[in-house]
Amino acid sequence: MHVSASSYAQKINLSATNAPLKKLFKEIRKQSGYNFIYTEGMMKDTRPVNIHVSNASIGDILDKVFHDQPLSYTISNNTIVIKEKDSQESDNVLITITGTVKDEKGEPLPGVTVAVEGIANATSTDYNGKYTIKANAGQTLVFSFIGYKTIKKLINSNEQLINVSLEPASRDLTEVVVVGYGTQKRSDITGAVASVPKARLSELPVTNVLQALEGAVAGVTITNTSSVPGAVPGSIVRGQNSINAGTGPYVVVDGIPLSKTGGSLNDINPNDIASMEILKDASAVAIYGTNGSNGVILITTKRGNSGKPVIRYSGYAGIENLAHILDPRDPASYIQKYADYLSQTGQTQTSPVPNSSELPNYQAGKTIDWVKETTQQGVMQDHNLSVSGGSPDVKYFISGDYLKQKGVVKGYQYNRVSIRSNLDVNVTNFLTVGMSSYFANNNYDGGRANLLFATAMSPYGNLYNADGTYTIYPMAPEQLYTNPLLGLTTDQINRSVNLNGNGYAEIKFGGVLKGLKYRVNAGYTYLPTRVDSYSGRLANTPLGSASAASSETTAYTIENLLYYNRDIGKHHFDFTGLYSAQRRRYFTSTASATGFVNDELSFNNIGAGATQTSSSYSDRYALTSQMGRINYSYNSRYLFTVTARRDGSSVFGANTTKYGVFPSAALGWNISQEDFLKDSKIVNSLKLRGSYGKTGNEAISVYQTITTDGTVRSPFNGVSTIGVQASNLGNANLLWETTVGTNIGADFSLFNSRINGSVDAYKTRTSGLLLKRSLPAITGYSSVWDNIGKVANKGIEVTLNTKNIDGRDFRWESNIVYAINRNKIVSLYGDGKDDIGNRWFIGKPISVIYDYKMTGVWQTGEDASKQDPGAKPGDLKFADTNGDGKITADDRVIQGQTTPKWTGGITNTFHYKQFNLSVFIQTAQGMLKNNADLNYADESGRRNTPAAIGYWTPSNGNNSFQSLAYTNTRGYGYPRDASYTRIKDVTFSYVVPQVLLDKAHINGLTFYVSGRNLHTFTKWIGWDPENNYSTRGSGDWTNNYPTTRTFVFGANISLK
Repeated sequence: MHVSASSYAQKINLSATNAPLKKLFKEIRKQSGYNFIYTEGMMKDTRPVNIHVSNASIGDILDKVFHDQPLSYTISNNTIVIKEKDSQESDNVLITITGTVKDEKGEPLPGVTVAVEGIANATSTDYNGKYTIKANAGQTLVFSFIGYKTIKKLINSNEQLINVSLEPASRDLTEVVVVGYGTQKRSDITGAVASVPKARLSELPVTNVLQALEGAVAGVTITNTSSVPGAVPGSIVRGQNSINAGTGPYVVVDGIPLSKTGGSLNDINPNDIASMEILKDASAVAIYGTNGSNGVILITTKRGNSGKPVIRYSGYAGIENLAHILDPRDPASYIQKYADYLSQTGQTQTSPVPNSSELPNYQAGKTIDWVKETTQQGVMQDHNLSVSGGSPDVKYFISGDYLKQKGVVKGYQYNRVSIRSNLDVNVTNFLTVGMSSYFANNNYDGGRANLLFATAMSPYGNLYNADGTYTIYPMAPEQLYTNPLLGLTTDQINRSVNLNGNGYAEIKFGGVLKGLKYRVNAGYTYLPTRVDSYSGRLANTPLGSASAASSETTAYTIENLLYYNRDIGKHHFDFTGLYSAQRRRYFTSTASATGFVNDELSFNNIGAGATQTSSSYSDRYALTSQMGRINYSYNSRYLFTVTARRDGSSVFGANTTKYGVFPSAALGWNISQEDFLKDSKIVNSLKLRGSYGKTGNEAISVYQTITTDGTVRSPFNGVSTIGVQASNLGNANLLWETTVGTNIGADFSLFNSRINGSVDAYKTRTSGLLLKRSLPAITGYSSVWDNIGKVANKGIEVTLNTKNIDGRDFRWESNIVYAINRNKIVSLYGDGKDDIGNRWFIGKPISVIYDYKMTGVWQTGEDASKQDPGAKPGDLKFADTNGDGKITADDRVIQGQTTPKWTGGITNTFHYKQFNLSVFIQTAQGMLKNNADLNYADESGRRNTPAAIGYWTPSNGNNSFQSLAYTNTRGYGYPRDASYTRIKDVTFSYVVPQVLLDKAHINGLTFYVSGRNLHTFTKWIGWDPENNYSTRGSGDWTNNYPTTRTFVFGANISLK
């Protein structure tokens, strides 16, 4: 309880929270001189009062104090006489009010706080969204919930049923969001924290929650470079801060790190996620120290609420297909291409097809659509069942999920089974314990077809042998390309399990220690994997080849947390202290063999192989941390945060302390609470904030600071002997990469919250980059790690939410995000020189295209002797950038960056009565990418090529594509504009009216259809500008897998 009052000539300023009447009487008497007359018995049934007024008369003060009390008053001279109300004037007859609280889609909302305004009377909704509370007519009910806008409802006389619908708070400053090691009102946050829109966490056909974030959060770049079922997207927050280190954000689930434990977000079922926040600036991420330089993702899973058990089912099923097919040439075009190839290379044509095995099919008019043979109708389904409930002291949430995805390329599949259990128990009024545990089983089994080989096949090739087995070489005697379906004959096991258990205990102190809280978090992860493989005769492995690999990762985290909150008048203080320890151990072993008598036992008897090899590896990682954070606010108007974290990591050198300290400070100003904006009809809320801080990045893996030798087998006197040779030259002086960052931002809400959002501008500089210095060969080592480089990032982020139309039956809302990032290398090795071999240039982005500048194609009759001696008609024409009269490596120039210059997204959501339509469009602009589909070098005459990619002939004079005789001896990468705009997803849903569901004892039912990756607008020629598509023998070329288009039908059901 807190109360304060002051009076000026019978004008009173009174501020009280949960204050007894007698305390208020004392304060009023002290400040105004009025005496109160009453008996102690009158105070028995009075209620505590919340009141905040300034410069008010004694009458106004007393009216507010006695509102909803069983007492009345009269004033005589300087005396206030208190009396009990009689039955006719009493207004405190309690009414029992019930109702249901739902979200904007009509789904029940559990855990919503329902309170009577101004007094200490509150309850919360159960898992069906239902509540019961007693109040008086004329009082006001306040409905509030994290992530949703607070609303108020006046209680009319004898009103007993009040149902409400809450709308997402979006970026409204009243929203409560999760920050590191706690929660805060957005109005009190001084750092850059983005909340993922709740609509992105449901009703979308994704296997990894990051896929739903793409283009939806400003400053967060999600890249789906592969659509292989179960693939994990890449993610970067506010640009690339390191050259050699991982750039992905640090992921924390329910307070316990997921990153660096061996797990991934594939292990987290999106249906279990209640909220997701992304910490972006130094002030927000400094509490995670060494792990915070690339941003932090905080995931909070769903928990139970008091009430009877509630069963919920969420599921969808649908189909997948290739979003865009880069069709190979049809038979006629293939035949013409071969004739043109022979003509351009000066060869005599003796057959209409390149290979003898193609001729019978050509003569018979028999063709094969190899892409069709290699692909299939994909199927995707997900089923989630949860049970939740509990009492006020014991609350539980249990869920199970089954996801199955059959890929669009034959053999590809992903299967996940997960179980989660969350429990919270109030053991006493000061002790709470709980746990969060989950089990996830990921299955990627199966041999796979090769899409690249399918696109290379002749339409006259042979799919099967006479005995029904796959032909090894469909275009025999051509042996560069094997049958794309051979992978289906191999045995492949690829599985992982994540068994995770987290627990906590929380003690709240009272008395003189009121506001002090101690919490201990402990988490343990056990993650085994299994990868087995066998390739035999049917897969073109005549001797048979088998391998069996397994790994085991165990990790634990222990965190000791101390919290203290204190309010002194309008001053608020809170402190968070941390001492934590993390450990991870990893072990892997592999056995392999070749030379099997037959293929019958697959990888189940590796000992039967004639030639056997084995290997094993183990490592250990440890981190010890201390952290302190202080938040201060004055009247929620002026805000200040200071944080410092000290991390000690096992990966650093013996000559260092292994510790780093990472401080930050931030200021905030809620301008809308100033008198000159308090009553503004335009500005509902406005906050300015600024931060400055330092974070770290370990950047290297374990054992890189110590010198190690590797084993080698060599013949010695005719005997195979194991020896050692130089492997890694350690540097015992290695330390952290350090990022210093500044952020300035504003959060706003305008026009009765019709428009709200945020704007941020940031600048970071990372020093002490861990780069490898080259060493003379005489040392026995090629390089050594050192802290030498610097990079910088700066950018602007905008998030805007608007209510375009807000009618009774029809509503239209928009969410717009925009982000621009500029990245550059400040220095490399300290000598001011670029590293051309790695394509690193001082003053330029980390990832650039450095190549020859193509200006066209040499045409018949053009003189190339003064620019590119030796070039022939049909060869690519390059700019002589240095003017020396020839094309050499010195003519290569920086042509652009491989990361987007800016990204954006817009979501339009329409509501009409029970119908909802959401359309999300995403864009990434300003990046270049080498196009592997344009680069066939000397293979153009030996394989089929895409129909969309032309070629030069003397008659067509094509100035965009080379001749079929061109072999690309310079290694040109064919950089092209990879910018795109995509209709990312569209969801249409229908919420069944409750009046129809009550008879069936159903508490909520929503049906929806959703489509993903519906259409892409781009200049890119290829499968997709976002996907990585590798040429034969490079990258992950055996797993080329284009973007897929998905359509699903789903339902969300809640039973009473």
